[in-house]
Amino acid sequence: MSAMTVITADQLSSPDVIANPYPYYRELREHSPVNYMFLQAGAVAGASEPVRAWALMKYTDVYSALRNHDTFISHHSLAGKIAPRLALIQDDPPRHTRFRRLVNKAFTLKRIETLIPWITNVANELLDEMTPLEEDVMQAYAIPLPIKIIARLLGIPGEDYIKLKRWSDTFLAFSSMTPEERALSNQEMMAYFGRMASTRRAQGAEDLITALVEAEVEGESLDDSEIIGFCMLVLIAGNETTTNLIGNMLGILADRPELWRQLQKDRSLVDTVIEETLRYESPFQRLSRQTTREVELSGVKIPKDSLVTIYYGAANRDPDEFPAPDEFRLDRDLRNHVAFGAGIHYCLGAPLARVEAQITMHAFLDRFPVLARGTAPSVRQSTSLVVFGYQSLPLALGKA
Repeated sequence: MSAMTVITADQLSSPDVIANPYPYYRELREHSPVNYMFLQAGAVAGASEPVRAWALMKYTDVYSALRNHDTFISHHSLAGKIAPRLALIQDDPPRHTRFRRLVNKAFTLKRIETLIPWITNVANELLDEMTPLEEDVMQAYAIPLPIKIIARLLGIPGEDYIKLKRWSDTFLAFSSMTPEERALSNQEMMAYFGRMASTRRAQGAEDLITALVEAEVEGESLDDSEIIGFCMLVLIAGNETTTNLIGNMLGILADRPELWRQLQKDRSLVDTVIEETLRYESPFQRLSRQTTREVELSGVKIPKDSLVTIYYGAANRDPDEFPAPDEFRLDRDLRNHVAFGAGIHYCLGAPLARVEAQITMHAFLDRFPVLARGTAPSVRQSTSLVVFGYQSLPLALGKA
């Protein structure tokens, strides 16, 4: 972006900003909240007018909105219109409380710890197939690892993971596909999970879908739409977050050979690198809410029933909360970053994402004394409004 470029809020949903949002955040943050064109006309089936929203980019405003779930509700006006409704993410209490209590049982630290040996084996199998000269680590590793893990959690056959990834990407591809194309893909995904639920009702297994089918909360069982909504949530949030966390982390380290050498000598820094990656290049950049009343943030009044976009990525680069925010540093207090959200909607899969990132770091450090950019250029994704990450990331992997 040149010095002569004029930045406007209506650019926030453009492919260029999706691929490199941080210069725009720096320019627009002081004016936040800002009203902008969230979706162009036609992006939502049946909507002839653009969809506008208020962007929250300051850390204090974002944190306040995330904690105040009575004023900023998750079941907003677009829920179920852009894409099928996701459980938890687009639910509010008491429905959210009921669902969260159920699914918390499937994502306990104890359950995740039992998966560590298997996840480690999958990571090493993927690395065994990679070439040390130059490899697109997104296609070879960062994409298949999380989706294979999610498939196992759900109890889905391993060979179906490619199909799952296609559905997940299409669900988030707001700008590169027509509403009709996305709707067809979403219908295929929902039908697939519906068939899996029916199969588990006939014969259960040790997996999350069986747990959902058999679960009762306050004496009530989940209906098919609720089970399908959970499956879609676990698939999309569970693989997209971790895929982009791993890709962003490896891209950052490929540009910092001295830090890679430091990590070789001191593995105690691994967790700090993961947390600073979450802050510095947040895998999830934004999610939507809707106001239940008129509310004032940073001197700006937002009307009742307004669509609001909470910019996690912008909040995590706010200099008022993180000094020198555009520097990747390991000496920060990272307890307050909001990469996984805050409040009742704090990311259910955060512990699993961290474990996958830890396993990845140690596996790469064990095998590759050198980590560097490849000769082919990397490409950032530019079609999903929600996530920040690489479409391709060629890396040169030097073995001992």
